Amino acid sequence: MRRRLYFLLPNVNRAKNIFNHLLLARIDDNHIHFLARDGLDLKDLPEATLGQKSDLWHGVELGIFVGGLTGFFAGLFIFRYTDSMTGFGVSIVPFLSILGALFGCWASSLVSLDVPNTQLKRFRGAIDRGKILVMVDVPKERVDEIKRLMHKQNPEAKQKGMDPMMPVFP
Repeated sequence: MRRRLYFLLPNVNRAKNIFNHLLLARIDDNHIHFLARDGLDLKDLPEATLGQKSDLWHGVELGIFVGGLTGFFAGLFIFRYTDSMTGFGVSIVPFLSILGALFGCWASSLVSLDVPNTQLKRFRGAIDRGKILVMVDVPKERVDEIKRLMHKQNPEAKQKGMDPMMPVFP
């Protein structure tokens, strides 16, 4: 299980320095992500993905739940009130539940791509002022070690939070 640590850095040079130290600490570059305001060149630093910038995964989870629940109740309604006309029998309930979950997943993912990540809302002001957010996904056993490394290499790099668990699809 991994934890996501958030740190704000003052500029790109410090971000590059931290990136190199994290690599030396054997943190894979796939687990280090940087986010800066639009127009700020991060050079060769790994930028946060669309899934990390948007509320995509929350939207997908919500869409699967709401779509599946809607499909379930639609299936129950069809089974109860129109059984003789459809000929599906009780199999219509799981079929519409799955169909509703798939449709909900698809529809909500399209919408949630345009919604900024609610986990990053607290950093938006600092990012707009030119700070750079670094997100580091570390094994839970190494959280304290990485915190010490960040403070040692960049004392002004304040830890600004930690997600207790990583998303299922980071």
